[in-house]
Amino acid sequence: MSLAAAPRSTPVGTLETVIQRVKQGSRAWVKLGIPERLSLLEELSRGYMAIAEPSVRAACEAKGIDPDGPLAGEEWLAGPMVVVRNLRLLATSLRDIQRHGVPRIPASRLRTLEDGRLAARIYPMNALEGMLLPRTEGEVHFLPGVTADNLREHQASFYRKPHDGRLCAVLGAGNVNSIPPADCLYKLFVEGAACVLKMNPVNAYLGPMLERAFAALARRDVFAVVYGGADEGAALVGHPAVDEVHITGSDKTHDALVWGPPGPESDARRARNEPLLRKPFTSELGNISPVVVVPGPYTEGELRFQADSIAGMVSNNASFNCNAAKLLVQPKDWRPRAHLVDVVEASLGKATVRRAYYPGADQRWRQFTEGRPRLRQVGHAGVGELPFALIPDVDPSHAEDRVFRHEPWCTVLSETGLPGGDDPVAFLSSAVSFLNDKVWGTLNVTLVIHPRSLKDTAVAAALERAIRELRYGTVAVNTWPAAGYALVSLPWGGHPSSTARDIQSGLGWVHNSLMLEQVEKSVLRAPLTSLPVPPWVPGHRSVGDLGRRLVQFERSPSWLKMPGIAAASLRR
Repeated sequence: MSLAAAPRSTPVGTLETVIQRVKQGSRAWVKLGIPERLSLLEELSRGYMAIAEPSVRAACEAKGIDPDGPLAGEEWLAGPMVVVRNLRLLATSLRDIQRHGVPRIPASRLRTLEDGRLAARIYPMNALEGMLLPRTEGEVHFLPGVTADNLREHQASFYRKPHDGRLCAVLGAGNVNSIPPADCLYKLFVEGAACVLKMNPVNAYLGPMLERAFAALARRDVFAVVYGGADEGAALVGHPAVDEVHITGSDKTHDALVWGPPGPESDARRARNEPLLRKPFTSELGNISPVVVVPGPYTEGELRFQADSIAGMVSNNASFNCNAAKLLVQPKDWRPRAHLVDVVEASLGKATVRRAYYPGADQRWRQFTEGRPRLRQVGHAGVGELPFALIPDVDPSHAEDRVFRHEPWCTVLSETGLPGGDDPVAFLSSAVSFLNDKVWGTLNVTLVIHPRSLKDTAVAAALERAIRELRYGTVAVNTWPAAGYALVSLPWGGHPSSTARDIQSGLGWVHNSLMLEQVEKSVLRAPLTSLPVPPWVPGHRSVGDLGRRLVQFERSPSWLKMPGIAAASLRR
């Protein structure tokens, strides 16, 4: 599809008609039985498979990627694979609701944390699924009050006590093509709300394809796509027929909608806690995604593996990801500290310099890099591209430094050193306080820790304490939190400590295919190294083939498909 065919803004009269039609459809949607919903999910899956290839090619055109080259794998993995998996897992949950009343979590997967709260291990749910991320486990930690005995009461409340019909305005993300459909699927099938989706102008080209893929929902008047910029978004969100709002985007967009344009009046409203927008509002709004390297007995190979992973967290999707690594945190006086920075730099040198397709990236890049005496630029950027910027040894005592307070949303990785020396326990305590109190965002964080260190019971206890205390919606150990996003079963969103007045990375959850409620965070644990290497590492030559194979696998999982997936994973 040519980008020139991206739709024009939706006229005011058309927007009004669409809102009223979907509002009316929302009342019938809540009465639809599970068998009909299951049939719909199968039809939606077939529809999305039909647009998978065109959507990837359109994204590649927009982002300056060869659609037949390795980097196209990013679009297959972050687009069709996530959506097709989401549809399949929702169907599994609905079948569980038919049989058991709620999506089923066996008692053997539940445990009690040190502070008495409940945790549930939900990935992998079976041996076949476990082959996708070998030796990786995903767990959900609940807020106080959820127990093994009452967990059922904190699942799938829409199916136990349906409302009368609600209309949600969804403001779609422009960076990753699975986000708009996945956000709508969550509202429709988990919370029971009909959706009007406004596409972000950056990826408006996806809208007509979503309309075709989700035509079955449109026929029931519970899904529609509209187009435009800030004016159309404000008109949609403020419409009296819209009951609630969900946005994936910027905290500044959230604040403008909730409190009004920046200025004294907005500040006064915030101080009085008198928002302009009084509707229920859920959001995912970005993050300065830290990677914390805990001191330990790393070999050179282990450091290089993690450096490749960190570089991939930066370079993937030209760094336009809310979970892109933006801040590397190490012990200040740890001997390998400078070497790890060098190895990350070398790995970034293997990544392709990409088109800076997101508006304003060049200006943001300059704001973070100008005047930095230690700045390292990696890669040769052509017209419309940005090199990777590595900013080592940022002083953590300068709390107002941009690298700690603002998400770069471009190809910038900063590094800082905290007190703690070679003591993992002291360093973890220092890192938790620093991230919770000084670094903006509550979406996700990575902790890198050596398994030999965890044989010390004091270190193991310190890690568990850090996981509990970090105010992030996803805490990943030895891996990129984006893997948790892609799994779909784990809830994805900012930590619930945020408020409308200090929104940080947002409030509410998406994905969450087991329909869990009263969630505090998701925790993903992976080995320090693995074979095959993660698909996001720079220079992975077969990730395009891998992405296509994984989409087919998620459409219909089978052991027979695993040899081809394994072969694609191992070809590097």
